[in-house]
Amino acid sequence: MGVSGPIEKLMKLFAKFPGVGDKTARRFALFLLQQPKCFTEDLTSTISLMRDLTFSCSICGNLTTENPCPICSDPFRDRKTLCVIENVEDMLSLEQACIFSGLYFILGGKVSPLDGEDIDPERFSRLRKYSEEGEFQELIIATNPSIEGDLTFYAVLDALKPVGTRITRLAFGLPLGGSIGYADRVTLHASLESRVEVRIPEKK
Repeated sequence: MGVSGPIEKLMKLFAKFPGVGDKTARRFALFLLQQPKCFTEDLTSTISLMRDLTFSCSICGNLTTENPCPICSDPFRDRKTLCVIENVEDMLSLEQACIFSGLYFILGGKVSPLDGEDIDPERFSRLRKYSEEGEFQELIIATNPSIEGDLTFYAVLDALKPVGTRITRLAFGLPLGGSIGYADRVTLHASLESRVEVRIPEKK
């Protein structure tokens, strides 16, 4: 390849990042080599510290360094509304857009049979327990507008069958096949404000 082993290994590691191709991975690696030694030392120590100190919030599943996380422990959050989302990235997008002030529950994945992905049944049990014990007046299921998002939506709906709380879903202001994590603030706001109520099918 024309580069030494360590550089080639670093490029391959960067290429594993979401949305990073070979050319971008190469630029990242070369960029690091051109920085002062203190920069790379700070980067590696920060990554190591992050891995050592970060864990999942026992309530919502958010990545945090304290338990419960800052969102769950914030007394000014709307504790009557719970937003169920697929991952931490979606939560960060909603928080960055400043359009939601309630609490979250992060599923930690999606239902995607073709990719062999599924959600740990324990997460559904925790969600059901959380929704029953919390005094929520509305549960918003904020899955992505895709086939996998629909499958995840119905899996969440099935898990919430014993719950009598009002359940809504994000409207399709989001583009079909898109992702909450990449949506702009206006689109997210329109989708959240136009959410529709859903009903849990009764068991036969």
